[in-house]
Amino acid sequence: MDVQKPVTRFAPSPTGYMHIGNLRTALYSFLIAKHDGGKFILRIEDTDRERLVDGAVDIIKNTLKITNLRYDEGPDVGGDHGPYVQSERKDIYAEYAKRLVDGGHAYYCFCSKERLEALHSDDDTHGGYDRHCRNLSEEETKKLLASGIPYVIRQKMPLEGTTTYEDAVFGTISVKNEELQDQILMKADGYPTYNFAHVVDDHLMGVTHVVRGSEYLSSTPKYALLYDAFGWQRPVYVHLPLLMGKNADGSVSKLSKRHGSVSFQDLIKDGYLPDAIINYISLLGWSPKNTESEIFSLDDLIKLFTIDGINKSPAVFDFDKLLWFNGEYIHRLSFGDFLDKAMPFVNKDVIPENVNTEKMLSLLHTRISKFSEINDRISLFISLPDYSNDLFINKKNKVDIDLARKIINEATELEDVEVWDNDTIYSKLIAMSEKLGVKSGAVMWCLRIAVSGMAVTPGGATEIMEVLGKKESMRRIMVAAGKLA
Repeated sequence: MDVQKPVTRFAPSPTGYMHIGNLRTALYSFLIAKHDGGKFILRIEDTDRERLVDGAVDIIKNTLKITNLRYDEGPDVGGDHGPYVQSERKDIYAEYAKRLVDGGHAYYCFCSKERLEALHSDDDTHGGYDRHCRNLSEEETKKLLASGIPYVIRQKMPLEGTTTYEDAVFGTISVKNEELQDQILMKADGYPTYNFAHVVDDHLMGVTHVVRGSEYLSSTPKYALLYDAFGWQRPVYVHLPLLMGKNADGSVSKLSKRHGSVSFQDLIKDGYLPDAIINYISLLGWSPKNTESEIFSLDDLIKLFTIDGINKSPAVFDFDKLLWFNGEYIHRLSFGDFLDKAMPFVNKDVIPENVNTEKMLSLLHTRISKFSEINDRISLFISLPDYSNDLFINKKNKVDIDLARKIINEATELEDVEVWDNDTIYSKLIAMSEKLGVKSGAVMWCLRIAVSGMAVTPGGATEIMEVLGKKESMRRIMVAAGKLA
């Protein structure tokens, strides 16, 4: 017998930016499908009309495109199960809601907004619905429908016993039916609720594995009962562990904006690479087997990913760890690719004409962890900062102010160098150290301070001097000579 290949879906609401938690859900859904040669579907759940944000659908599509999470069916690629936008499927939901009513699994509710609000202060309902319309007779219901009174359709929950389902990560989950509210399936405006629409869509689209956050663990029994009411096979439920963020006091809480950039778009703007982000979030709740490696391409993840590697414990989003991943990915880029990705972050308007931008960036290729660091790191090439003579003092190379003055004064002779490149400058400085009878490290240290004004720089003295060019390098050496005189 052929084993059915998995079908998963990513079904976000277009309410703004792409949260890292949403992206992890999309990634895991994609990997579960692709590991076994299955299908990945994009569906837009836009039935909550008040929360819609213009342009959010494009953000969703672009994020999946940038991260190479290619969907096999969706709003812009089509497929056999469209439309893939819930607001375009209203008639489908109305039909299936009526089936539930006719089968005794749902009912029309005509309660006014005022009555429902009054219930919230009634301790007997615990803020829920008191099932006032649940037992209306067929005659009463027809009369109220004919009168045009607005209504919703509610799910008729069992009042006794328990509902149990199996989750692939958290195991057996049971809820007492008396704790389940008669949830709304169809709203008065003719739109379905998420609780109803996603069940109908998942069944009609052939979804075999439903992947979502563990916050849905307690509400899933309601969805399982809908599958049972229709006589449909329940999907495999895969609930993902919570994503936590580090607080200033060392504690952790659910990941939110107060922890930093938690949207994919913000991370990209901050100079993180999509591949690095995907690699890092793949490990937020999942552990690969039989490998100690942490660096995985998307193809690697497809081969390695299995549901039994997903953990129950909450995962902590660590910006320092993400920064390390991003640095590893940047350092592995070819220099051509690095230039292409780095240039958009460079403030070209402030770079002096004498500076060789390409050579300057070559010094940063293996020295930055995200592209937004570039402008801070290149500030020394734009202008010489004011610095104290104490910066020349270096115990390791036995440099004091007197030796620094001697080295810098000798360095003014570099004005005679005709070919101004790293190798030539280096050989001249080595010759200078021999002439002065001092360590080459002392000469290099003093020249680096003179031309940069900093103790920590992206590159050594000769590399910086090559980028600055002869004229600016000599100007800065003369400034140092003046300071030390």
